[in-house]
Amino acid sequence: MPTPASHPKTTGTSGGHRVDVERGAQHVTVTIDGRVVAESTRPLLVHETGLPVRYYLPPEDVDLTLFEPTDTHTTCPFKGEAAYWTYRGPAGEGAEPRPDVVWAYPQPIEKVSEIKDHLSFYDEVAKIDVAK
Repeated sequence: MPTPASHPKTTGTSGGHRVDVERGAQHVTVTIDGRVVAESTRPLLVHETGLPVRYYLPPEDVDLTLFEPTDTHTTCPFKGEAAYWTYRGPAGEGAEPRPDVVWAYPQPIEKVSEIKDHLSFYDEVAKIDVAK
């Protein structure tokens, strides 16, 4: 399972590296261990050189009661400093924790300011279904 330490490294601002943010209208459903943890029809699509498209969802569309913030932070020169959350599942159900499975940029750099506080999920742990 990827962790922030294995998040693809992006360095420098030259060499044609791009990060583009596009407003979407797709219906995005995110599940972890069969439980819906997020559902949105207003994702932001982040297209970054060398990475698959990532869906960033508004925090209002994520059940944050299932997650716990962690002390993990990583820095991307193209987006800023990311904060992470661990999936804990519903209280009292004893779900298997999924460390640092979701991240957001509380203070992104100006070029990608639209992604502020939107959440994205590692698709190796969370199942992300996208319908047009």
